Amino acid sequence: MQTFIMFGKYSTASLQSMSVQRTQRARDLVKQLGGEIDQIYATLGDRDLLMIVRAPDVDTAIKASVALTKLTGVALSTAPAIPVEQFDKLMSEL
Repeated sequence: MQTFIMFGKYSTASLQSMSVQRTQRARDLVKQLGGEIDQIYATLGDRDLLMIVRAPDVDTAIKASVALTKLTGVALSTAPAIPVEQFDKLMSEL
């Protein structure tokens, strides 16, 4: 499984439907697509939400990102993430 970071920005409409149940539906949706939400954090600043998601591939991460936006109304941007040790190894090969 690959790790992806999803950054979210609430809309006015998405704030209206916040609930424990919506969060569980989001977790269930990602699981149905073959992934898993490891953690969800509320944040301050430019982004309101940060999710750490594991998915088998980029295609699944893209599907999850769009499906979550449709479900929740939260605008998401998704980025792949790798452990810094793997990044260091890649950079040492340059």
